[in-house]
Amino acid sequence: MAENRAKPRGLGRGLSALMADVAVEPATEVTQIRPDMRVPIEKLQANPNQPRRRFQQEDLDDLTASVKEKGIIQPLIVRPIADDRYEIVAGERRWRAAQRAQLHEIPVIVRDFNDVEVLEVAIIENIQRADLNAVEEAAGYRQLMDSFGHTQEKMAEALGKSRSHIANLLRLLNLPDDVQEYLREGKLSAGHARALVTAENPSVLAKKVVKDGMSVRATEALVKKASTVETPAQTRSMRMAEEKDADTQALEGDLSANLRMKVVLNHRPGQEAGEISIKYKTLDELDTLCRLLSGD
Repeated sequence: MAENRAKPRGLGRGLSALMADVAVEPATEVTQIRPDMRVPIEKLQANPNQPRRRFQQEDLDDLTASVKEKGIIQPLIVRPIADDRYEIVAGERRWRAAQRAQLHEIPVIVRDFNDVEVLEVAIIENIQRADLNAVEEAAGYRQLMDSFGHTQEKMAEALGKSRSHIANLLRLLNLPDDVQEYLREGKLSAGHARALVTAENPSVLAKKVVKDGMSVRATEALVKKASTVETPAQTRSMRMAEEKDADTQALEGDLSANLRMKVVLNHRPGQEAGEISIKYKTLDELDTLCRLLSGD
């Protein structure tokens, strides 16, 4: 496995080839995929890097009832590991439902995926099924970048997403843990979170948004109102921010996502000069920034 992490590389062996193995539409009797084999349920184990961390109880109950009645129609995608065991690449919900339905064997399709491809397929399958919340999706992208050296541009091209979509999601990881938890629980949407990213006190504002059931537009207004009491320097900074073009704003988003800190780029109109500021929240973040700037 270590060889797969040795150096950055392109996205797997081609996502179209990977996705040929992963049917994202619900299977029917007509479209049923022929499995390679049937495996005892105890021989399967979950992928520890599965990007989705939460499974909705109601959805799992419905799937369990279906499995009890019809069995597993769509095979799981697995890869072989040690001791005649298999790791689930796609289909963990079906495996969980099969356990609850007390099935003894599960149909599987065996593929010799490496670590990169396993993570890619897991992320893609969940995104295609719209099963990931915004934080889980962002964490999956971050894992592809940190573990395997993927760039935002490469991921956007391969996953059929815009670069701004990926950059905006990565920015959500800059939010405090309590705000991210609201996202995981569905109390806040990605739209709410994007508005709160720019706030000086996102935790306080998030509590109010959740308590009052505020819309995204109302949240944006709340964030703007909270920043109305400014120093002259802040006023100048906000005025410059309003004058920024789309390219400058996109660059700010990319830098913020990559550094995991808030980056503000102020380019003086009509000049080649400007200034860049980076805001850190903890001493650990400052240490990281110092290491990056010193080239360590």
